[in-house]
Amino acid sequence: MLRSFRIPHTLALLFAIMAAALAATWLLPQGEFQTSVNDAGNTVVVPGTYQHAEERTTLSPLTLFTVVPRAMAASQDIIFFVLIVGGALAVLRASGLIDAVLGWTLRRVGHSPKLLIVIGMSVFAIGSGTIGVAEEYIPFAAMLITLCLAMRMDVITAMGILIVGYGIGYGVAVLNPFTVIVAQSVSGLEPASGWEYRLALFVPFVAIGVHHVWSYAKKVQADPDASLMKGIEPLHAPPSEYPPLDGRRIVLLLAALAALVLMIWGISTRGWYLVELGALFIGLALFTGLVGGLGVNGTARQFGDGAAELAMTALLIGFARSIALILEEGVVLHTIVDVLATPLSLLGAHLAAVGMMFVQLAINFFIPSGSGQAFVTMPIMAPLADLVGISRQTAVLAFQFGDGLANMLFPTNVILMSILGIAGIPYDRWFRFAAPLLLKLLVAAAIALAISVVIGYQ
Repeated sequence: MLRSFRIPHTLALLFAIMAAALAATWLLPQGEFQTSVNDAGNTVVVPGTYQHAEERTTLSPLTLFTVVPRAMAASQDIIFFVLIVGGALAVLRASGLIDAVLGWTLRRVGHSPKLLIVIGMSVFAIGSGTIGVAEEYIPFAAMLITLCLAMRMDVITAMGILIVGYGIGYGVAVLNPFTVIVAQSVSGLEPASGWEYRLALFVPFVAIGVHHVWSYAKKVQADPDASLMKGIEPLHAPPSEYPPLDGRRIVLLLAALAALVLMIWGISTRGWYLVELGALFIGLALFTGLVGGLGVNGTARQFGDGAAELAMTALLIGFARSIALILEEGVVLHTIVDVLATPLSLLGAHLAAVGMMFVQLAINFFIPSGSGQAFVTMPIMAPLADLVGISRQTAVLAFQFGDGLANMLFPTNVILMSILGIAGIPYDRWFRFAAPLLLKLLVAAAIALAISVVIGYQ
């Protein structure tokens, strides 16, 4: 019987979690914290004000069906961004640019897959840990997959470089404006304070991630049957031969690099987000198609086909967002936060710090947004830290670990589901790869939190 059991399709799995969330709104006590606007103009919860709802809100079973289009509407920015990126990548590939760059790269680093893993993961972790890059990594998925397959590694390895780097970057963020800075602001701390300790943690945490990904990659290189993707055809197989990086493609490469620089500049100095980035990719696709010889009709056809390939990914994003929407409308989201946070007051300082991390980890399943989680939990955790005898800076660090590291595993994270959808990785295969790594990182995080209590981390 156990041998015949199979993990359901990711879409079916998310629908089952939605059904469980709906049942929770019927079974759990309903209630909310009072909220207020802090000095920074952000709405935060007021600790100690949780009250049960006077009238119970009962969601209809039909909510399971009506919530999906509403959740997709609420997630339209990332859904449309993913579709646009898919279209742009299809145009870039049709021009021969991506394959030409991959061929050039393979001739230089193809002898050292480990170098690709170390450099790639470090770059992704630095981007996430400093300026909070996340959705912007989605365009790199297809290129990484093709590169790793050409080096006799598999799709899991490629996405390990990307997703693990992104998760560790958020977990040990030095300056992330969407998580660390927000959590510190809510907690009454100086923005970016305590960066020295977080910077010291960066290298060992990345090293743990590199070791896990490289150990898996070596097994796959030695025995392709050891791949967790065995039996699944890759969506982005490497070509049998690579086109030359000629003059026309060098012009296209310079345009792509200019778009990348413009993207970094816009994010860091102008507050650009998915709308502006989507516009940038549309412009890049149009330039690439016309200069690359595809013509108007060819460019439009390739763009449409590339976007169509990511229709399932768009659905996964909508279903993932539906889970949190059900809990919010069922008025049990704050109940879950209150129930998870209350026992921490009974623990000693060291255990309370580690306990905070696991509470944040659990809450991240229901509130995958880092800034959203900070606004809901840190007004509770910061005063709680004072009561149990640990610094508020340690409470923020516990928040980082619980929020960021979970990004690489929890299916409610729409960015994770977007990348897995693009890569064609079933969630159960990814879970088998990422769950052991998350356990290793949580052990390291618990040690780091215990040390922060000992040294009085401020």
